[in-house]
Amino acid sequence: MQIAPQELKSARDRLVRAHGQLAGVIKMLDEGRDCTDILNQLSAANSALTKAGFAIIATGMAKCGTDAKGNANRAELEKAFMSLA
Repeated sequence: MQIAPQELKSARDRLVRAHGQLAGVIKMLDEGRDCTDILNQLSAANSALTKAGFAIIATGMAKCGTDAKGNANRAELEKAFMSLA
């Protein structure tokens, strides 16, 4: 499945945000920061990753759910969707 980059801008933006949040988590661990603060930051990163994944699936749903000939393939769509679980 290929999706045009401009169709995935919002997902990419979320992934960039998650990348920064994960870097922040690592820095917080290195600094010995409070556990609650670290978990809050980690939760935000996790949420960003999940939302990016759902955005990618939503954007490419028609492409994920079809084979090379354009025939519906529910099993492939379910597999792609369940990979986020």
